Amino acid sequence: MHITEILFWILTALALFSALMVVSSDNPVHSVLWLILVFMAITGHYILMNAQFLAIVNMIVYAGAIMVLFLFVIMFMNLNKDSEPQKSVWLRLAAVVSGGSLLLILVAALKDNGGYINSMKGEGSIGLIKNLGNTLFTEYVVPFEISSILFLSAMVGAVVLGKKESSTPAA
Repeated sequence: MHITEILFWILTALALFSALMVVSSDNPVHSVLWLILVFMAITGHYILMNAQFLAIVNMIVYAGAIMVLFLFVIMFMNLNKDSEPQKSVWLRLAAVVSGGSLLLILVAALKDNGGYINSMKGEGSIGLIKNLGNTLFTEYVVPFEISSILFLSAMVGAVVLGKKESSTPAA
């Protein structure tokens, strides 16, 4: 076995275990922490596939910003066991059946796709940030600059809308 295959299977086991812990955890804060671990494992998969930009964006946006937002909302709602409604046996059975059906569909779809692990050699330059930067600043420089002007105007608009007007008239 190659080292990338070993890392792939370790990250896969970590992601699956963490995802199961997200669903089965009683404490919502613990579920968010397990979900952060799932995102870290997915980031490791992106690195194995030589998709550095996706790995960095996944780490910053999902594991960072979105999870902080989830944690803030959960803490703001003050969820605990007493305030959560109890799930019926039929609802749990329906969840198990639908999850098993999804697993069956995924296994059937991926049954003949054995080339995924073999494609993770880390060769080539498809996912490199350098190539993304070269493409952005050569072929797509005009849309890139237009989007920067759009973002600048949105920031100025947010400042103008957020600014309080003074109650005393200016002299």
